[in-house]
Amino acid sequence: MTTAEGARGRLWRWVPRSARTRIIGWVLLLVLLALGIVTFVTWRLLIAATDERMDITLQAEIEEFRRILESNVDPRTGQPFGSVEDVLQTLITYNLARPNEKFLGYVDGDYRYQSRIEAPVLLSRDEAFTRQVGSVSETTWGRYQSGAGEVRYLAVPVDLVGDPSRGVAVVAYFADQERQAADDVARLMLAVGAATVLLAAGGAWVVAGRILRPVRDVATIAHSITETDLSRRIPVDGRPADELTDLAVSVNGMLDRLEDGVAAQRRFLDDAGHELRTPITIVRGHLEVVDPADPGDVRETVALVDDELDRMNRIVSDLLLLARAEQPRFVRPQPVDVAALTGEVFGKVRRLGERNWVLETAADVDAELDTQRVTQALVALADNAVRYTVPEGRISLGSQLSGGDLRFWVADTGPGVPEAEQARVFERFARGSAGARRSDGAGLGLSVVRAIAVAHGGRAVLDSVQGRGTTVTLVLPARLAPPVDPGHAETVDDAAAAPELEPDDVPARAAEPLPSPSPGGRS
Repeated sequence: MTTAEGARGRLWRWVPRSARTRIIGWVLLLVLLALGIVTFVTWRLLIAATDERMDITLQAEIEEFRRILESNVDPRTGQPFGSVEDVLQTLITYNLARPNEKFLGYVDGDYRYQSRIEAPVLLSRDEAFTRQVGSVSETTWGRYQSGAGEVRYLAVPVDLVGDPSRGVAVVAYFADQERQAADDVARLMLAVGAATVLLAAGGAWVVAGRILRPVRDVATIAHSITETDLSRRIPVDGRPADELTDLAVSVNGMLDRLEDGVAAQRRFLDDAGHELRTPITIVRGHLEVVDPADPGDVRETVALVDDELDRMNRIVSDLLLLARAEQPRFVRPQPVDVAALTGEVFGKVRRLGERNWVLETAADVDAELDTQRVTQALVALADNAVRYTVPEGRISLGSQLSGGDLRFWVADTGPGVPEAEQARVFERFARGSAGARRSDGAGLGLSVVRAIAVAHGGRAVLDSVQGRGTTVTLVLPARLAPPVDPGHAETVDDAAAAPELEPDDVPARAAEPLPSPSPGGRS
């Protein structure tokens, strides 16, 4: 490991791992930065205001000096000034010095007078300052670094007719002491800001904990989910939706889909294990007792094995179809002429058996449907109707747009479904009771038909009266589409290529009544 990598590793060890701590840290850093900027700007503004006030005061004092000089009258005696020293003494004693302000008088470059208020440093003893201001020949603004800090001054030469001496009157401000108030304000702001930041840190810790609670809930739920328990969900309260609430809702939706997928997988495994075990047992039993020397016994066994393998193939195909029915891409709607689709399906199913076939009506509308799946469901219903009707029986098929729903139905004059069994015929592997006609199918037909209807966003409805017949209706949302061109007929023909459904083993095709399976009268 290089030195740089080691340094980065040591740095990362000091970085808090808690998101809550990192958020508070960054927030406090930004607050401190903002506090520092505000304090600095305020301090600089106060300093600027103080400097401006000192400059204005210096200018005002000098103007007062000039008025006294121009009048050439001593305000104390009312008599003209006798010498430069008298002028300087009057100027310094007549004006009252403010705190941190100093009046000084110089004659011929030497110090003579100063105001009585003691300053932090006696400028009168500062030879460098005396050399700088004691002999100016014109009004001079300046700054000087003394032992007490910066001194801002204004020096004015003083001349008097008849006196060869040259004087200088100086008004000086100890600027650093004058700015002390601004410094005190800045320190007070920092102290109050620091206390406020501590209080804000405590409040932010509590608020961040409440805001991040959905994230902690996500982690807790994720840790608690196991292969056998996918039922837990993140609690979502009724507060207005925000990013974290959306996260909780999205994760809950993902868990719903995951649970549905696992449940579908389990159903598939359970169903496959349940239904495939019987034909495997039958095949194994016959193979164990077959007499290889008896050609007749061998032929019978081979025929039975072939029949059981066909049945197993149909069961697996239907189970796979049911598994795919729970996937988002199971149906692929496209614009279709419903009347043409109904007529073509009728032309296919009437070859299923010698029955009294009737096309009752066809909806003259264009809608978005998966033609292969709809054809698959109607063919399965028609084939089932053929199984439970006699040759002279009547089987009718039709489609109709009604109340915002698109309906496809297959009706027969078979024996019907007993009222007690109408609820359970929708379940997988459901078979009729001993009193009803039944076939050797696996009992998956109705489940497949219902899955096709549900995948379209609709439902399947059973209407059956025992002894009078059965009607099964696919009720699909009427998603109308622009008119389709004649070439759509090829798409409908392709529907015949879809895997055939194995008709159910009860004497009726059914789907899910609304909102749950319940008996109904024949329509």
